[in-house]
Amino acid sequence: MFNEFDKDFEETNENEDNDFFPLVSIEEKFEDISDEEPQKLPVIPLRKNVFYPSIVIPISVARKGTIEAIKKAEKSNKAVLLISQKKPEIDNPKQNDLFEIGVVGRVLKLIQLGDKQYTAIIQGRKRAKATSFVKKGKKLIANVEYLEKDEVGKGIEFDVYLNKIRETATIIIENSNQIPPEAALMLKNMDNPLQLMHFIASNLNCEIKLKQQILEEHRAIPKAELILKQLNKELQVQKINNEIQDRVKVDLDKQQRDYFLNQQIKTIQDELGDRNNFGDLEALKQRAKQKDWSEKAKEIFEQEISKLSRMNPAFADYSIGLNYLELLLDLPWNKTSEDNFDLKKSEDILNSDHFGLEKIKNRILEYLAVLKLKGDLKSPILCFVGPPGVGKTSLGKSIANALNREYARISLGGLHDESEIRGHRKTYIGAMPGRILQTIKKVGTANPVFILDEIDKVGNSHRGDPSSALLEVLDPEQNDTFYDNYLEMDYDLSKVMFVATANSMSSIQPALLDRMEIIQLSGYAIEEKVEIAKRHLIPRLRNEHGLKAAQIKFPEKTIVTIIDEYTREAGVRELGRKIASIMRAIAKKVALEEKYSPSISSTKVREILGLKKYDREIYKKQHPAGVAVGLAWTSVGGEILFIETSLSKGKGNLTLTGNLGDVMKESASTALSLIKSKAEILGIDEEVFEKTNIHIHVPEGAIPKDGPSAGITMLTALVSAFTQKTVKSHLAMTGEITLRGTVLPVGGIKEKILAAKRSGIKEIVLCSINKKDVVEINESYLEGLTFHYVETFDDVVKMAFE
Repeated sequence: MFNEFDKDFEETNENEDNDFFPLVSIEEKFEDISDEEPQKLPVIPLRKNVFYPSIVIPISVARKGTIEAIKKAEKSNKAVLLISQKKPEIDNPKQNDLFEIGVVGRVLKLIQLGDKQYTAIIQGRKRAKATSFVKKGKKLIANVEYLEKDEVGKGIEFDVYLNKIRETATIIIENSNQIPPEAALMLKNMDNPLQLMHFIASNLNCEIKLKQQILEEHRAIPKAELILKQLNKELQVQKINNEIQDRVKVDLDKQQRDYFLNQQIKTIQDELGDRNNFGDLEALKQRAKQKDWSEKAKEIFEQEISKLSRMNPAFADYSIGLNYLELLLDLPWNKTSEDNFDLKKSEDILNSDHFGLEKIKNRILEYLAVLKLKGDLKSPILCFVGPPGVGKTSLGKSIANALNREYARISLGGLHDESEIRGHRKTYIGAMPGRILQTIKKVGTANPVFILDEIDKVGNSHRGDPSSALLEVLDPEQNDTFYDNYLEMDYDLSKVMFVATANSMSSIQPALLDRMEIIQLSGYAIEEKVEIAKRHLIPRLRNEHGLKAAQIKFPEKTIVTIIDEYTREAGVRELGRKIASIMRAIAKKVALEEKYSPSISSTKVREILGLKKYDREIYKKQHPAGVAVGLAWTSVGGEILFIETSLSKGKGNLTLTGNLGDVMKESASTALSLIKSKAEILGIDEEVFEKTNIHIHVPEGAIPKDGPSAGITMLTALVSAFTQKTVKSHLAMTGEITLRGTVLPVGGIKEKILAAKRSGIKEIVLCSINKKDVVEINESYLEGLTFHYVETFDDVVKMAFE
């Protein structure tokens, strides 16, 4: 009420807004200029209020038609008709847009404020009805029918209504902070009942229809009843607003108190010259408002920044606290990258980056498929185990590309401090979070593909065991509450896809091994290496050496020559280095503008790389009695192993050389004991064991060797030495032997078979149970190999000798 009046009296104007003066209520003491009742009057439409008799209002006008109408009225009888619009939003109202009944007003004064802006002061006189409208130019002219005057209220009932109206309006004014107190005094001094009701009606906060109803009602008591009902309604609304205001006042008072205290702190900091740190803290607060994080993190941030705001920046703890807050803001609490659920596209990315490795590719696509169907899935903890150079680490980057995730990597090789994983408590000088959180902070998302490289080479010392700290990181049931000593609160790692790499599982802590899904990566066959060289190595190295495709070409036969004669590895790192050597030689010729053949032949390879380093013929030729060829698994792939046995006169002593481990030594003793028990079947004189010293040697003594898989090879070498029968050429074997003569299965079959094929071996003796491992190998890689599956000692002897 009252405070809204300035906005309500507004003449329609389609170009600009209007400013209004406060309502002025006066008694009718103006001198009548004319008692005429003109039948035709210019119309002034009102959009937001209703005009009443006996009040005076100033109206700001700008529309040309309205200005013209007021000017004409001012020069003649000064009379205009003010009618309210039914819909305030209409800019150019017509007859149907206006109410029928309005008020005839007198233009008391027209004031020009600018070139196109006027203010007209108008006094309400009589109620009138517009019977019809005529448009003259831009003016709207109405034919007017004057209505009877409003009834003057009399009697006790009317007096009670009037007093109640005055009392309620006064209460509303007194309880409002927005209405000036003078308004109550104005009401008190109004003696004219009709003027009082019209003044209050003009200021009611209600719909135009209700105000129009009050105008059209000429009877005193019904008019008073309408006004009182609306006043009571406004009083109830005011009480509810005040109750709400009282409830929130405590919070507002606290905010004002905090603001006042903060302003004092700013003033003190200005005096002390500590103002710069306040700007730093304000910047952190602004970042915090936009941060999507957990409620716990938000609570700790607010506690820490409140503590920091009261601290002198010269204190050592200030920089520690500031670094801590920056870490909280830099960590991607709930920020994740959107996974790529296009399985076909993901498969294409994996195939384009790596040749082979089908098992790993299928596992990634399975994970994506389940994630696509379920929408939420804890990331798997994978561990790629295989020899060096087979692409374990680079495969992690391909997985990140396929999933459309960020790629993160830390190397655990030689790590021996637990705090590298869990971080230091921030009370220590130079404290920082662990490498897990540091890396996640660096990549900026909470769901990267995280490579834990060389997890089998984690050490331990008096500073703690990092592998034990990794137990929590790599446990899907625990890592959603990973605790970093520096952060001092839980951090969710469950969205991170951890991929560990290792060359051997033997040095990984069993509890840690149990938490990971092990995926074995075998070495590459020659056919696979050729494809990898053609698809990946040669294009990449050619680009690195600044050569064009037309300047150097590698036929497939040349690549096979490099693999056979200059490399002996499970992976392709050495192959890459040899190809790079050839590239450099060709790059030199190109730079010197020498003539050469772009197609690299085997002869050209030998010119550049020198004499061949590895000779396959050594494994093909016939060896003397007492020598057998075995297959071994090492951390760098499969290897060919010679077992040499010599006999000399003595007392039956057994000598083992070649840097053998305990298990391998026990295998030799087991094989010898088995031969002694089978001497009659083998045709060996039992007395020879007591009169002969036996020496078993495994060449390349600088390399440690261990494991039970050389059991049948040692058995064959001993039988060959005692019977003086030579073992078949181009034959190799692997398997464990027992005292009862049973052949047991061993591991690393694929690596051993690939090593045998690289070395020109044509026949391989295996335990019959290992047949399942051979079936898993691509048949194209087994061409030229014959497999003999054995179960007992007799089978081995039968297959080994011609």
